[in-house]
Amino acid sequence: MAGRFDPLTRTAVRGGRTGVPAPTEAGAPAAGARAREWAPGRGVDLGLTLGPLRRGPGDPTFRTTPDGSVWKTSRTPQGPATLRVALSPRTGTAHAEAWGPGAEWMLDGLPALLGDGDDPAAFVPRHRLVHASHRRRPGLRLTRTGLVLESLIPTVLEQKVTTDEAYRAWRRLVCQYGEPAPGPGNGLPQGLYVMPAARTWALIPSWDWHKAGVDAKRSAAIVRCARVANRLEEAAAMELPEAAARLEAVPGIGPWTSAETLQRSNGAADAVTTGDLHLPGIIGYALAGNRDADDAEMLELLAPYAGQRHRAARLVLLAGHVPPRRAPKMRKTDIGKL
Repeated sequence: MAGRFDPLTRTAVRGGRTGVPAPTEAGAPAAGARAREWAPGRGVDLGLTLGPLRRGPGDPTFRTTPDGSVWKTSRTPQGPATLRVALSPRTGTAHAEAWGPGAEWMLDGLPALLGDGDDPAAFVPRHRLVHASHRRRPGLRLTRTGLVLESLIPTVLEQKVTTDEAYRAWRRLVCQYGEPAPGPGNGLPQGLYVMPAARTWALIPSWDWHKAGVDAKRSAAIVRCARVANRLEEAAAMELPEAAARLEAVPGIGPWTSAETLQRSNGAADAVTTGDLHLPGIIGYALAGNRDADDAEMLELLAPYAGQRHRAARLVLLAGHVPPRRAPKMRKTDIGKL
């Protein structure tokens, strides 16, 4: 598990780790909530498992609270919903509550969300660093949300810009065009929103994209995705090659975007991210001492993990063994001020 000797660095965040306070015993379900308990049968680390779903510390669709709960909103096929999930500190049982029209859908998907469909036993470490990272994080599970657009849109916003710029755009657009999250009144974390519906994304005017710092290329890709949202959502039930082909049929969606999306929506353990500015150098440096590795070398290094390459890459990121910085950070921009 993450602990005092496992600092929450930017690389660890890139690896999908989110700080979640130590859990307390769950009380009675809140009034008006639908509730469910589920025993994973093995340890689950909420911060590692659900961390990839958070888009920055101010994500309006994701919150953690001091009692060790994770709050997550989604726009499900049945409508908007808010999910609160926490683990019992004694038994590890997941206690979940949900509100909104999509509450039942969220509770039905709780096991998949917490990695029930994931098989960590299929992973065999082949490098000392990967083995050490794997051993330190027995609660890592690959989440599966079953929702494509929810992960696809923020991933498109992250194309070719800094994460801070992408997170700012996501916050602004969700808060402006989404809707307040359903929930237990005063018990709901402040500022929690449900992302806009597909039709709403398609109708956002060009000036609001600009104010959010999103250029025409990325906004056009999101609008195209929103127009075929139903077809894209079908990819959540497909095998990885077919799902990637479905997403990449939309202009503006390439291998980088499809992999980052399917890692979350499908829990795809082999969806390795290619075309990334930093990942090949991090993998190359960690596993072979080559900070100048390209995609081809990264894929060669990850070849022994075929079927589990995404998990291997996450474990490398979580290990935090990155090359020393030798160039300035990518300059932040805000086209909304132009």
